[in-house]
Amino acid sequence: MSNLNLLPSNTQVNTAWTTSVPTGITTTAAAAEAALTAKKSNMGQSDFLTLFTTQLKNQDPLDPVKNEAFVAQLAQFSQLEATTNMSTTLKDFVDSQAGQNIVTGASLIGKTMSVPDAPAILTAGKPIKGTISLPNGADGVKIQVLNDKGVLVATNILGSQRVGDMSFYWNGADDQGAPLPDGTYRFVASAVSKGLTSQPPVSTAAMITGVSQDASKTTLLQIQGGKTVKLSDVTTIGG
Repeated sequence: MSNLNLLPSNTQVNTAWTTSVPTGITTTAAAAEAALTAKKSNMGQSDFLTLFTTQLKNQDPLDPVKNEAFVAQLAQFSQLEATTNMSTTLKDFVDSQAGQNIVTGASLIGKTMSVPDAPAILTAGKPIKGTISLPNGADGVKIQVLNDKGVLVATNILGSQRVGDMSFYWNGADDQGAPLPDGTYRFVASAVSKGLTSQPPVSTAAMITGVSQDASKTTLLQIQGGKTVKLSDVTTIGG
C-alpha cells in the first residue's frame, strides 16, 4: 500500500505543509498570507500580484487551479488596474481644474461682486448698494447700519415688500442726515412676515482684491474689508 495520502484541495495541502514545518520557520505561503491579511482592508495592485503569484507557486501540482478560476482572477486584476488608472486620471483632472480656477479667479480681481454679510466700505460719501432676499415677501423691513465698532449709526424702516430680492441704497449719512466718515460699516436687516420676525442676510457689492486656494484645492476670493468667499458661491459679478 502506498504511503502517499492525497488531500482533496489546495487549501488543505497548504495547511498541511505549513503546520508540518518546525516552529520558528516561516514559509513563503505563510509569509504572503500574513502580509495580505495585514493589508486586507486596503489591498492595492502590488498586493493582488503578490497573492496571485504566491498562489501559483504553492498550488498542488496534482490539483492545479482550474482554467475558469484562473481567468476569473485575471479579470479581477484587470478590473483593479482599470480602477487604479481611473482614480489617477480623475486626480489629474481635479488638479488641473484647480489650476484653471486660480486663473479664472485672478481675472476677477478689481471687479465687484454681491456678497452676503460683506462689509460696506464707505468711500467719499458714495452711496452703497445692498440687496435683501425675501422669499416670502415682508410686511415691513428695518435696516440698521453699524460702524466698525458695532455702534448703531443709522436706521431705515420700510413698508411692505414683494417676494424676491429687495434692493436699497445707503447714502452714507446718519439719522440726522449728517455725512459719516469714510470707513467700514455693516448692514443688519429685520423682516416681519405674517407675524414672524427674521433676520435675512444683506448682500453688499464688494471689490475682489485677491485669489487663493486652501488645502482642499478650493478657490477662495478675498474681498475688500477682509472677508473671504468661495468662488463656487459667487452668483453675481459687476463690472
